Amino acid sequence: MQPYELPLSDAAEAIRTRQLSPVELADSVLQRVERVEPHLHAYVAVAAEHTRRAAREAESEIAAGRHRGPLHGIPMALKDLIDVAGMPTTASSRVRAGHSARADSTVAARLSAAGALLVGKTHTHEFAYGLTTPQTGNAWDTGRVAGGSSGGSAVAVAAGTATFGLGTDTGGSIRVPAALNGVVGLKPTYGLVPRHGVTSLSWSLDHVGPITRTVEDAALVLAALAGHDPRDPASLTAPATDYRPGAGTDLTGLRVGVPRNYYFEHVDVEVEAAVRHAIDRLAALGARLVDVEIPMTRYIQATQWGLMVPEATAYHESTLRTVPELYQADVRVLLEAGELMPAGDYLRAQRSRTLMRREWAHMLREVDLIAAPTVPATAVKAGQETITWADGTVESVSDAYVRLSSPANITGVPSLTVPVAHDAAGLPIGMQLLGRPLGESVLLRAGHAYQQTRPAPTLAPAA
Repeated sequence: MQPYELPLSDAAEAIRTRQLSPVELADSVLQRVERVEPHLHAYVAVAAEHTRRAAREAESEIAAGRHRGPLHGIPMALKDLIDVAGMPTTASSRVRAGHSARADSTVAARLSAAGALLVGKTHTHEFAYGLTTPQTGNAWDTGRVAGGSSGGSAVAVAAGTATFGLGTDTGGSIRVPAALNGVVGLKPTYGLVPRHGVTSLSWSLDHVGPITRTVEDAALVLAALAGHDPRDPASLTAPATDYRPGAGTDLTGLRVGVPRNYYFEHVDVEVEAAVRHAIDRLAALGARLVDVEIPMTRYIQATQWGLMVPEATAYHESTLRTVPELYQADVRVLLEAGELMPAGDYLRAQRSRTLMRREWAHMLREVDLIAAPTVPATAVKAGQETITWADGTVESVSDAYVRLSSPANITGVPSLTVPVAHDAAGLPIGMQLLGRPLGESVLLRAGHAYQQTRPAPTLAPAA
């Protein structure tokens, strides 16, 4: 096995025990970038010299006995909405041409303090306003979409051009590309991870979180990211938590909610079969399955769009009026639509969210987590605009991909996607676990226990 193939936890242990040096790991990852990045286009920019210099510094520190923890010497990729001092934050948009960040975002600063090595900035659907990341090819089939908006980070992790990555999630933008590329993605509780220095799409829905190869890896990254920051008005003051899930697989006593509505409606048959099989495996580990009714389902899509569209337009108000021609057509249409949305519709979406949060809190008193598909279909072909379901219903790709992930953004609850299978075309399928606010430890425990019953994750072919 080459160093770039190692999951974070394995690489961290090898570095800690001096069986692997940060320089060897960085060189292996950068060589992998040279081989596969021309096919994938996951990165906006690769900072190879910066990575190598930081790797040498990490190696010297560790040799001197100053080991900072499990992220020390580990190569990472950051979505190009996340500020790093002195580097561009383009949001994959011509609008940001020539932009350079003056200071680190909170998450970049925390990862740097933990000793992680920045490989580069990864592509996003322009300003995170989409679910496909059209610049980037899927790591398992480059003729298919990567998912979005954190497609670049998910592809980099799936292909071995970063050991872990960060994404942002406003309606599913961590979990959708993670599921479509066969990796782990975690959207934490709203406010758990600070967003200072991260370009916003919709401030009341935005989250920052890790994309990794294993659930254990996600726990290690989350531990470095979580914590209050007064510069983010939504930042929570929560007690420090050890998110590591432990080695056990016994889920006795865990109550897993299985939705009887919404989450298995208009879902591909292979996706449904794979996710139900994974849920049965949770039961085999001791979990008790409980039927649950998802509340207010008829309002989910309207609430998501009713919040996101006007907030996104407000953020872009100045540039939309001065340089509208620099936006991609699909994003410009959505931003202009936001200018036409009545204030009353936005207020109604806010009220709907308040009611939905209350109903979800009531539902989650009956179970410890909910298990469901992450996305209703695997990666569609690049350029495909719609999905036709078995009953003849036609749905846009964006609506289909956001439909099952957006409830966690509206309610702010944590959500973890774990790869569970591949379909007949070899494309990954993900299972989503949703829990109570600040219930990340429960999700990580269940996801890790499930992964222990599966073969070790493998990298995508990436070509």
